[in-house]
Amino acid sequence: MKKYLFSIISILISSWVFAQKTDLPLLFGVAYYDEYMPYDRLEKDVAMMKEAGINVVRIAESTWSTVEPQDNVWDFKSIDRVLNAMDKAGIKVIVGTPTYAFPTWLAKKYPEILATTAKGKNLYGTRQNMDITNEHFRFHAERVIRKIMEHIKDHPAIIGYQVDNETKHYGTAGENVQKAFVTYMKEKYKTLDAVNKAFGLDYWSNRINNWDDFPTVNGTFSASINASLNSEFSKFQRQIVTDYLVWQTKIVKEYAKPGQFVTQNFDLDWRGYSYGIQTDVDHFAAAKALDIAGIDIYHPTQDNLTGIEISLGGDLARSMKNKNYFVIETEAQGFPQWVPYPGQLRLQAFSHMASGANMLEYWHWHSIHNSAETYWKGLLSHDFEPNPTYIEAKTIGRDFARMSDKLINLKINNEVAILFSNEAQTAFNAFSFGWGAKETYNDILRPYYDALYKMNVGTDFIDATKNSDLSKYKLIIVPALYAASDEVLKKLNQYVKEGGHVLYTFKSGFSDENVKVRSTLQPGIINEACGIFYSQFTVPQQVVLKNDPFRVGEDNQVNTWMELITPTTAKVLAYYDHPAWGTYAAITRNLFGKGTATYVGCITTQVLTEKIMKNTIENAGLWKTEQQFAFPIILKTGVNQSGKRIRYVFNYSAVPQTINYVFGSGTELLSNQPVSKDSELNIEPWGVRIVEE
Repeated sequence: MKKYLFSIISILISSWVFAQKTDLPLLFGVAYYDEYMPYDRLEKDVAMMKEAGINVVRIAESTWSTVEPQDNVWDFKSIDRVLNAMDKAGIKVIVGTPTYAFPTWLAKKYPEILATTAKGKNLYGTRQNMDITNEHFRFHAERVIRKIMEHIKDHPAIIGYQVDNETKHYGTAGENVQKAFVTYMKEKYKTLDAVNKAFGLDYWSNRINNWDDFPTVNGTFSASINASLNSEFSKFQRQIVTDYLVWQTKIVKEYAKPGQFVTQNFDLDWRGYSYGIQTDVDHFAAAKALDIAGIDIYHPTQDNLTGIEISLGGDLARSMKNKNYFVIETEAQGFPQWVPYPGQLRLQAFSHMASGANMLEYWHWHSIHNSAETYWKGLLSHDFEPNPTYIEAKTIGRDFARMSDKLINLKINNEVAILFSNEAQTAFNAFSFGWGAKETYNDILRPYYDALYKMNVGTDFIDATKNSDLSKYKLIIVPALYAASDEVLKKLNQYVKEGGHVLYTFKSGFSDENVKVRSTLQPGIINEACGIFYSQFTVPQQVVLKNDPFRVGEDNQVNTWMELITPTTAKVLAYYDHPAWGTYAAITRNLFGKGTATYVGCITTQVLTEKIMKNTIENAGLWKTEQQFAFPIILKTGVNQSGKRIRYVFNYSAVPQTINYVFGSGTELLSNQPVSKDSELNIEPWGVRIVEE
């Protein structure tokens, strides 16, 4: 334990040292895979990168079978030639540890490395199919990391390292994981009586009376049988990911030079594009060991480009460590349906910067000519020739270089935050089968984030399970906090009492941290601040809000879920319109101490959600100058390292927009033209203006 503590302290100290010493420019780059090339064109690629203003590349995270073609046989030629070529051209390099996909010889030697999941034993071929706790995998992963680090550690082109790649637990649930989980449970709960009581295991005779009888993680732990134990196992699996990334970071930092960073490219919940909170990783815990949080953000483009995913991923990454972050992967062309319209690549690039990114890297440089990702196109197409996307990227590279000092290290201070919880997410998702809902946790969170974004309300993220300072925010949105400890809920009550404003959605406060439903009137502990109670809920059938209180017309609908709320001290903002349920409240607001708590007891349409959010923002005193504008005009603002305010104005539409620039006078940085307060500001389709005030 002391050794582990010392490692964590060492990592944190080195992170602090990095934070004090780093002096990097705005980074603009690509992932580069020399090992994938159909022929040698490194010199030509470097020349084209220089022409595009690319100043950083990420390499090596996919190279395990290249650098170690057989057990303990090493070949670093590909890495060496790329490092040397980039160094000669003045392009910096981030080196990835190549552990997210392992070679054939290792699978043959130790087939147990392939994870056993609830679906059975994995087969070799795909990436991220291993048990990251397996001792043989760990041995060989550590060896390949150390061999690469020993070989490259003194190379002058390297500015930092990426540990692993979009790391998750991959559902690993084999016998060794089972044993580790039992040990974890013993340490946490001490006795089986405590386990049985916490998780209600008398149900269906699931009670455990001997530690040796602990059931398989692939049976009783399924959400349909015992969501409590399932959620605890999911928490344990997320801890596996945190421990794994801490372990890799510690190894890399043994070799890293002062000023070199360690990062990781976290990803998001996936719906064909980046969507919301990742279920399988505790991002805020895993990010602690890193110098800089990294994020992979993929999103629709063309007529479906809104910037929401860019903003959400950026806000989440910035909130992980409360500082600027890296966009390690985003699309250039991407899927065929994502090839950007003219102007969209620039719009996207500056949108990342506006949320606080200090680096933008495309995945990837060139389109791959075979295998699974053949049609996920890079900056260059399969012919390697300049194309409209590459030509547009050249303008981004020039502007990044020219404006680096003004745009880097943007400091963003928001007054609104969304409080999220991996535990609540796991628990909420476990029970959707019970009432036929198609919505998951992220489907509840996203409409509220989207509403804030469209109204130009800057937003941070707070992890409910961490000891976060709530007092810095004037309004906190709490979507579907289905599972939470008494301590978390009391802290939220106190926040309201001291003058904060909270908006809760349905299913908040319902169960404790072990997904055991509270045996009090709902919503449990938070009913003190909310001034309401309910004991029944149902699935709405053609239910609307009485008298259309938010004036949304045909969007005045309640979907999927409704709680039958009785106010005690709360004011009713909306009743249900229904012959049986019409006496019950749907949306309430309560004065509690110096603050207010708004409670939304049902799922509403997106338009109705936006109106509820607008009403809540106004009530919290947060309707300000920026709220004169709304989507497709998106505003982002922060203070640069010179202490000047930077204001981004985006046009997320195919139609030219003209706004009255009601903010302070300054200089529009892209055109280097003055902008006066109350002057007209014209923005072309899919355009951006950046004003330094």
